[in-house]
Amino acid sequence: MTETIQRYFAAFNAGDTPAMLECLSDDVAHHVNEGEVRRGKALFAAFCAHMSRCYREELTDMVVFSGDGGRRGAAEYVVNGTYLESDSGLPEARGQTYRLPAGSFFDLDDAGLICRVTTYYNLADWVAQVSA
Repeated sequence: MTETIQRYFAAFNAGDTPAMLECLSDDVAHHVNEGEVRRGKALFAAFCAHMSRCYREELTDMVVFSGDGGRRGAAEYVVNGTYLESDSGLPEARGQTYRLPAGSFFDLDDAGLICRVTTYYNLADWVAQVSA
């Protein structure tokens, strides 16, 4: 279980969306910090493409937890990023850097694939950092 989550985040840090998708079930439910739940790999891939265009991020100081017999997990980490392109409804991008704590929560299916990922971070903290 933790191996799947660790592969998912290693792929994230490598900017390898196809490798991230390999860790997901076809019907994955992606709960983002702000916005609607996205269901399925296609919407997850579209979200990743958007994020890669607007942000360059590396996750550090990661701790992965597991529970419920390997069916649920969580990770706590620090997001180190650069704001590359203005995102709708957010401050203008000028190459600002940011660093903020975040966490993700996971459900895994019988095949050991991620079927739910929920991510949380403090959006107000991020806005303050890129607006300074």
